[in-house]
Amino acid sequence: MKKIILSVAAVFAFGFANAQDTEGTGTKGFANGDVFITGAVGIGTTSFDDDKETSFEIAPSVGLFVTDNIAVGVRLGYTSEKAEAGSIDTEDFTTLSIGAFGRYYATPTSDFSFFGELAFNYNSIENNLADAKANGFEVALAPGVSYFIADNFALEATFGILGYETMKADGADEGQNSFNFGLDMRDVRLGLVYKF
Repeated sequence: MKKIILSVAAVFAFGFANAQDTEGTGTKGFANGDVFITGAVGIGTTSFDDDKETSFEIAPSVGLFVTDNIAVGVRLGYTSEKAEAGSIDTEDFTTLSIGAFGRYYATPTSDFSFFGELAFNYNSIENNLADAKANGFEVALAPGVSYFIADNFALEATFGILGYETMKADGADEGQNSFNFGLDMRDVRLGLVYKF
């Protein structure tokens, strides 16, 4: 099952960043006390004959550099996924998440830097068709790179994931646990960072 993801915010923000004057008043790179925002906005749709899948995601994050190399932050997330077979809904899921992350940056004061991110998220998933809910948490580790294209804007990519997730449906005696490890191109996430 393939999904076509359109990152609307990244395209808009990238175009805005390129339109900025290159002689900004700030400096490129990160330093102690810097605050940044990043996140994801995605819309996807897949169609095959009368079958259709649609998805929407918004997941903003805010981080603060507590030292020159270490940043901590929080993120929120909302995802909606719906599948239809003809005019009949076959799946309708909503996911809400809240989490915290920590990052360690190598060479944070230069235009280009590497980082490792450790994230913890609490997730609540609702199946709107079956009126069923599940709650759980996940822990994930992902390496990434950051490249400043202007004084306040950087492109960011994380790749691969090492993660553990546990979910338990309401009323269930036991939960479901999963361990994930991935290093292929499907695990690459691109984003835009704004530093202020």
